[in-house]
Amino acid sequence: MSDIAALTIDLCRRASVTPDDAGCQDLIASRLQHAGFVVEPIDAGGVRNLWAWHGSVGPVLTFLGHTDVVPTGDLSAWTSPPFEPQLRDGLLYARGAADMKGSVAAMVVALERFVAAHPAHPGVIGLLLTSDEEGEAVHGIRHVVDEFLRRGQRIDHCVVGEPSSEHTLGDRIRIGRRGSLHGHLRVRGVQGHVAFPEKALNPIHAAAPALAELAAMRWDEGNAHFPPTGFQISNMHGGTGAYNVIPGEVRIDFNFRFGTASSTESLMQRTEAVLARHGLDYRIVWEISGAPFLTADGPLRDATHAALQAHGIAHTVADTGGGTSDGRFIAALGSQIVELGPVNATIHKVDEHVRLADLDMLGALYQGIAERVLLG
Repeated sequence: MSDIAALTIDLCRRASVTPDDAGCQDLIASRLQHAGFVVEPIDAGGVRNLWAWHGSVGPVLTFLGHTDVVPTGDLSAWTSPPFEPQLRDGLLYARGAADMKGSVAAMVVALERFVAAHPAHPGVIGLLLTSDEEGEAVHGIRHVVDEFLRRGQRIDHCVVGEPSSEHTLGDRIRIGRRGSLHGHLRVRGVQGHVAFPEKALNPIHAAAPALAELAAMRWDEGNAHFPPTGFQISNMHGGTGAYNVIPGEVRIDFNFRFGTASSTESLMQRTEAVLARHGLDYRIVWEISGAPFLTADGPLRDATHAALQAHGIAHTVADTGGGTSDGRFIAALGSQIVELGPVNATIHKVDEHVRLADLDMLGALYQGIAERVLLG
């Protein structure tokens, strides 16, 4: 069994359901310290964050991952226990195998091998981990980036280990992500009896035309890298639970997924203009969970494609699809960002798994990217 597979199995045995790290980062810190890395915990709010680096002068290349996993769901639905890794037909089954302990293990071993082969390498090579990627993401990489901004720590290039591949390893990488903007809307009315609507004001009825207009709006046309902005209502809560009471208020949650064709400010302003035009008595709280980012052609993308081609992966799509990742926080440091990881077909699912051969290839790809970025 390879070093990467063995480390993945060791990590997957630890039930690190977000935000619990379950000792994963201690294991990794010990290995990297032994390899000559400087290791610094940057914990906050019960969340474990680990920053480990080697080198001192020159460009900073960082590998970014998370040690937390999503809950398992119904244990009886799993073919084998989710935290007892099983090998079957060349596949490793366990919660977190694909998202993303396999990537983390590949990163750790790739960094160990890189430093062993190039102990006096130029630049800085680092690993940044959190246990809060699958959760609220408040005290994880967002907190670390705030600390990095305070101390002037830069990251020039960042490889994120999220499972980006669709069908085979390396067939797709992410070079950016859409932004995510949440709106928490409260529309007030007047509670009353359903038999006497003239004495009440139903906020659901009042809000419906505005919501229909928002859902039908064409917010932008997108651009070469991002699709048009999308608007979706995710939750609506109103009423007392009684069938004969007109509610006094309704609460609505909605979300924008948007690229660089629109700004958060324009989306907020246009939304509130619609609400005001419909004469609603409302209050809205906005929550920005990430701005869009895009990595243009440059050293990191060139190094990634070269590493893929050197290992026989000739056809790779570079896009900005999918949800969000912790790359959205790293983007605030002005970093070039590429996401490259295993096949994502089973992430967050029952019987999550990853190909063992892909783990070894992923480690070679990460090492190849590091050599091309830092050694030229």
